[in-house]
Amino acid sequence: MRKIILQILLIVLTSSNSFAQKNTATNDLTPNIHTYYGLAMHGKPKYDKDFTHLDYVNPDAPKGGTLRQSQTGSFDSLNPYAIKGSAAHGLQLYYDRLMARVWDEPFTMYPLIAEKVIIPDDRSQATFILNPKARFHDGSPITAEDVLFSFETLRDYGRPNMRRVYKLVSEAKIIDDHTIHFAFGAGYDEETVMIFSMMPVLSKSWWKDRSFDAATLEPPLSSGPYMIDEIDPGRRIIYKRNPDYWGKDLPVNVGHYNFDRIIYDYFRDDVVALQAFKSGDIDFRREMNAGKWATQYTLPNTQTEIIKEELSHGRPEQVRSLIFNTRRPPFDVREVRHALSLVLDFNWLNSNLFHDKYKRIESFFPNSMLAAQGKPDEAELALLLPWQDTLPQEVFGQAWTAPQSNSQQEWRVILRQADALLKQAGWIVKDGVRVRAENASEKLEFEILLGSPEDEKMIIHYVRALERLGVKAKIRVLDAAAFQGRLTNYDFDMVNYFWNNSLSPGTEQMLYWSCEAAKQNSRWNYAGICTPATEALITGIATSKDYTALTAHAHALDRVLTWGFYTVPLYYTGKDYVAYRSFIHRPQTTPVYGLVLETWWAEPQNETGSQNENNENETGK
Repeated sequence: MRKIILQILLIVLTSSNSFAQKNTATNDLTPNIHTYYGLAMHGKPKYDKDFTHLDYVNPDAPKGGTLRQSQTGSFDSLNPYAIKGSAAHGLQLYYDRLMARVWDEPFTMYPLIAEKVIIPDDRSQATFILNPKARFHDGSPITAEDVLFSFETLRDYGRPNMRRVYKLVSEAKIIDDHTIHFAFGAGYDEETVMIFSMMPVLSKSWWKDRSFDAATLEPPLSSGPYMIDEIDPGRRIIYKRNPDYWGKDLPVNVGHYNFDRIIYDYFRDDVVALQAFKSGDIDFRREMNAGKWATQYTLPNTQTEIIKEELSHGRPEQVRSLIFNTRRPPFDVREVRHALSLVLDFNWLNSNLFHDKYKRIESFFPNSMLAAQGKPDEAELALLLPWQDTLPQEVFGQAWTAPQSNSQQEWRVILRQADALLKQAGWIVKDGVRVRAENASEKLEFEILLGSPEDEKMIIHYVRALERLGVKAKIRVLDAAAFQGRLTNYDFDMVNYFWNNSLSPGTEQMLYWSCEAAKQNSRWNYAGICTPATEALITGIATSKDYTALTAHAHALDRVLTWGFYTVPLYYTGKDYVAYRSFIHRPQTTPVYGLVLETWWAEPQNETGSQNENNENETGK
């Protein structure tokens, strides 16, 4: 291993400034080593090493002003990477990472603290070369010692997804003050080096005598574009832009971080938060509820005009669903889940509650090219056929589509189908109540867990539909802390929640759908899914060599999950609903992942200090 490290160091010292230069050494121990200034998960990066700024920013955006935003709930920690505590919002502005992700490519990293990375073709190793200009907020240099400390700390005490990936390292070695080498052991995949590139870098000198595995409200020494200016625990956090930020001129940062101050005010619930925006106490709001968007943005006269926009994007939307906990009967039976998923009358809900602004979710990658369509192609069938005996036959036919209830007749057909499925599963109706056929004292009833009272109206309509089948469902609304606790411990029958996916799904799929995650709390396999097919497909997603293979695996996984009826899929829009004060401006270009608020800016003040209403700049309005 020492010989390999010495060879890699030689490459570091002799490599040219090409974007991706191949090693010319002939020794077989270091074949096909490349130096990367931009690292893509699949294919080539969009930007070469000489790019000056990203396409979706205004490089001339002025600095200044304040952006006030709202959050619901509370916070008790400034460490977003530990399990304990509820971290304050906006801390991504406070911590820098080894490399920076951009939002107009599926998954590509560019230089930040690490100005380049050296890896072989099999991605079994990674050597990060740090930018010698990188500094913490106190002016001290960021060194390989800090990176090693960060790796070891996050591996042992960080969040579960970090622990899982960082434990794949078989050796970590400092080469010099600005060079650190990682070798990956058994279980690593194509994405491992990408995950490592996103590692936040902690200050060893600050953390070494403190407990990392605990909530803290003492601002840690960090290196990001913003510093923490003021904290009112649980109620408000204020960030101030660091004018001496070491990375402000890096190409990935040009046009970013334009507000002098960013404020997050916390409110009891979203109803109060919306009122704060309408009264002028909040400047920017992203609306997640289409019904509210259509009806509750008639605003009183305020000092500044309000702009409402619906910004289209190409990222997969949240997989918002009513999730069955298959660890508990009767949801361990597919026919029961299928029956109960049928009776959500989405057409009625969309028309009467959501002003026809939503689309029904029919995929675990909604609004993207990763959603399964039509019948499986040859590549998908090759992935599915080995598991044919364990999968429903529907998986091999048309992709799942939601039932349509555009008329009373169609609705009655759906109810009869649900009734037949429940009877097939051994649940009959006796005196108007759905009971188990062999034990009439056992009723089909369960609890639906909600984290917000705003969802209750929609769920009440679903509960009433269940009553027509003789099924009793009770709604339970909890505050944010109690809801999170029940969710983390998988302590629910059915829960209204979601998963997030990206255009480059990877190892997070193991946290969503693997048998291991189903058995461990604090993971994200809320449904408790554990099948041989999903295990194989999520492994294939993480190890795909190109985007074509990844897409085939995603399509196949989508078919398995949708036809498994693990959820009652809800809705998405394919748009970001945003409302903001007219002194706030945005770039003309919105990237594929949607708006990037870090690229927005405040209108410069005139000589009297008021906002200049005539400066349109590059808002794209």
